[in-house]
Amino acid sequence: MSTGPAGLGSEIVTIVNKLQDVFNAVGTSTASIDLPQICVLGSQSSGKSSVLENIVGRDFLPRGTGIVTRRPLVLQLIHRPSTAHQNGGPPELGKDGDAAANADEWGEFLHLPGQKFYDFHKIRDEIVRDTEAKTGRNAGISPQPINLRIYSPKVLTLTLVDLPGLTKVPVGDQPKDIEKQIRDMLMKYISKPACIILAVSPANVDLANSDGLKMARDVDPEGNRTIGVLTKIDLMDTGTDVVDILAGRVIPLRMGYVPVVNRGQRDIDSSKSIALALEAERDFFENHPSYKGKAQYCGTPFLTRKLNMILMHHIRATLPDIKARISSQLQKYNAELMQLGGPMAEHNSGNVVLSVITEFTNEFRTVLDGSTNDLSVNELSGGARISFVFHELFNNGIKNIDPFDQVKDGDIRILLYNSSGSTPALFVGTAAFEVIVKQQIKRLEEPSLKCCQLVYDELIRILGQLLTKIQAFKRYPALRERFNAVVVGFLKNCMTPTTKLVSDMVSMQACYVNTTHPDFINGHKAMAIVNDRLNAAKPPPPQSDAKTGKLAPGVINNNKDLDVEAKKDETGFFGSFFTSSGRNSRAGTAKKTGGTSTPSTMEAPPPVIKPQAALSERETMETEVIKLLIHSYFNIVKREMIDMVPKAITLTLVNHAKETLQKELLQELYKQEVLEDLLKESEYVVNRRKEVISMVQALNKAEEIVAGV
Repeated sequence: MSTGPAGLGSEIVTIVNKLQDVFNAVGTSTASIDLPQICVLGSQSSGKSSVLENIVGRDFLPRGTGIVTRRPLVLQLIHRPSTAHQNGGPPELGKDGDAAANADEWGEFLHLPGQKFYDFHKIRDEIVRDTEAKTGRNAGISPQPINLRIYSPKVLTLTLVDLPGLTKVPVGDQPKDIEKQIRDMLMKYISKPACIILAVSPANVDLANSDGLKMARDVDPEGNRTIGVLTKIDLMDTGTDVVDILAGRVIPLRMGYVPVVNRGQRDIDSSKSIALALEAERDFFENHPSYKGKAQYCGTPFLTRKLNMILMHHIRATLPDIKARISSQLQKYNAELMQLGGPMAEHNSGNVVLSVITEFTNEFRTVLDGSTNDLSVNELSGGARISFVFHELFNNGIKNIDPFDQVKDGDIRILLYNSSGSTPALFVGTAAFEVIVKQQIKRLEEPSLKCCQLVYDELIRILGQLLTKIQAFKRYPALRERFNAVVVGFLKNCMTPTTKLVSDMVSMQACYVNTTHPDFINGHKAMAIVNDRLNAAKPPPPQSDAKTGKLAPGVINNNKDLDVEAKKDETGFFGSFFTSSGRNSRAGTAKKTGGTSTPSTMEAPPPVIKPQAALSERETMETEVIKLLIHSYFNIVKREMIDMVPKAITLTLVNHAKETLQKELLQELYKQEVLEDLLKESEYVVNRRKEVISMVQALNKAEEIVAGV
């Protein structure tokens, strides 16, 4: 094999090998860096293992039926010139060892640092052992790679990732979704833009049915980063060849195809050496009529040189991006490490608690005032939500209260009579007006207290957002829980004076009816308005009695709000309270005195006296006046409550929290006896800090590796 390009190209490939080792050593995926690599892709029994062994020049991969490669194998080939050894072969070789073992070729596993394997049979055994340790013996698969580095004077510096072969049907005790598991794993590797895909396909099968090429086309439809390898050329039918495929006339690939001839199963069983197999491969291509003119572009040696050049150029092209990604990731992890308390995680308990209290109260104030830097453009937040409660929910809740949805005209009539006492009123009584308006004012207490609760809920919502936002609470769960308890308790204590003040405001309105309010309509004006309405609403003459000229009963009121019969006549001030049957209910009662009866001139009042007829004209007028006065005064009270309740809540709850919360937190949390308990770190933070420290160390080392390139 030629080893000419092993100088600068080897150095560049070695840099990527070192980067892979750095990240794999800390158990971290290189996905975020996306290192350039060549991934070997193909179906089971397509000859992948034989291609890799031919490239290395030694037998070292497990063989058998079913899925043999069950974990990705990161194979780092490193060209190392042979040296003179005075002590003979390597010390580990015994009588039953690898016959081809020598002191110039050995393998090293990343998970067994410092241990050299000169016997390549032991490399195979270790691959099987480590695979079964991670996946078990049931032919399951694992995405965790095995890193194997092989030093040899016979190889070109090259890095390949051998992936599990594609399969379709589970065999034996394989998982039922084995095809999906393998496909998902392969896609994670080959979908990265920095990955070169080495698609292995048997030449004795129609190329259109190649599983490896089909999957490669899914992620690389233009074929820009796929190189094809055609195996089993020697098993094709006589008279057939792959010349059209090599010429790009079947499925073109920018990097082309390379045909190879591997050892057959009989050769492997008879322990035919790879050196002899490579000789046989060269003879096959040099003597085959279809390939002898292009024999220098066929076979494993050409494939190895081609892969070395492709990888070298690919690394050169992606190196600037790798440097930028490493720098970006280092900055990101350093920032996270500082949030987790730094690499040493030392802290002064008192200073930490003071810092968190200050940060929390400052954030609390800025969120309420709307002066935070991360204002949302999608929804209302913070103080704006409290404003929405005041000016939309509470405002509409108060305005929608109708004083007459529970008080009907008939109820007002009874109140008018009851408020007159034993002397019938000459004018509209104010007592009935006050009784009704006070009842309605009391109805404003419920929405006002509901407004207090909604604002309290919004403050609790802000608390939850800040507990999630401030990084220290992720680090110290005990501090978070105590913070939450103290703030919730503080806000609950604030609710007591707030609800009392709001309830007192409703009681103030109900205890004193100010009929001299400048916006209140006075009684004379109300009377005039009602008279004008009633006169305008009077029906035409045909609806009046022809003899008396009186309005027919119920015409003015249209019998609304009353379930009564129209009265037939009206006698006295309480005429609408009795029917004729009610007045004559005792007419049949007589005194038996010598066989004669004397009719009663007066009867006792019934146990319950209720109206039995529609409103009279006078009752209608008085009722309408009362309604007009109630409506006027109730609107005044509603306006004042809409204005004053938000001010009261802001004073005793919102502003009080902004001004006093910091003092409360200091009193409850800044105590020497509780500081250490509050600052116990969560298990997640401790573990995450270790991970981030390892990642920062790996990235620092990676930055050193690429800095000199």
